[in-house]
Amino acid sequence: MAEKRNIILFGSMILLTISYWLTASILIGDKPFEIRVLEEEQQELNENLISAQILASQLDRVFTLFQENLALSKADSLADDASLPFLNNLTDVLEELDIKLLGIKPKPRIDKITYFKAPYIVTLECSYDQFGKFLSELERSPRLITIDEFEVKNGIERIKANTDEEKLIYQEFVVSLSTITLVKSKSKVVS
Repeated sequence: MAEKRNIILFGSMILLTISYWLTASILIGDKPFEIRVLEEEQQELNENLISAQILASQLDRVFTLFQENLALSKADSLADDASLPFLNNLTDVLEELDIKLLGIKPKPRIDKITYFKAPYIVTLECSYDQFGKFLSELERSPRLITIDEFEVKNGIERIKANTDEEKLIYQEFVVSLSTITLVKSKSKVVS
């Protein structure tokens, strides 16, 4: 009797196991494998989406760069009066950073073939920290700006003349910078 019961239990266990595997293979089949493949594909597409979003934001910056710095010809208004918006922006930045402007001296515009270079000599009085923030703001500007050189007027005479440490924090900086305005070249169309 016990033997018969064991044989029935063993047979029913084999039957249930076979029915489970048949049901699983018919109902579930290769779906876990397909899900893994789809998850990998989704991850790759998400990475592509993130890359596309980064490129889109970079292209937006490139568009702004061209919009702010590209003159269609040498007679374009951007080429003529590009200095006025730049000077307004420069004084706004200086005011925001609480930097004392001692002078701005424009130099004659340099006319290259593909661009204009408008040099300026800007004299400032500020701390080193303020000067670093000023350079960062110039770098963030939509205008193309090159800093040719800068000089810190920190001679021994200045140190001897000032006994107040608070006044020694502020230095006189002479910055030679230039704005660049690109000029669109006329391309020849070959027929």
